[in-house]
Amino acid sequence: MSNVHEAITAHSNKQHQHIKHFLQLEQKREQAIEETVAKCQNGEPFTTDTINEITAEMNQLAKQGIVPTRRLVTKEMVEEYANRK
Repeated sequence: MSNVHEAITAHSNKQHQHIKHFLQLEQKREQAIEETVAKCQNGEPFTTDTINEITAEMNQLAKQGIVPTRRLVTKEMVEEYANRK
């Protein structure tokens, strides 16, 4: 019985760490989006490279289950969002 409890606890802890890492990446992604949108609004050159690197890492986590995937971001998406703000 103890082994089952330990296995469940280990699994639960692993899932918790998985979600925690995803949330950290989500925060980094949102910050990168805001910075990119600000550059776009200021007429500065920008790329979506940082956003999409973080997104790719998030999507790798999503392949392991529990957390959702995120869409890659294009320059056009940033421009459209910046124009709406």
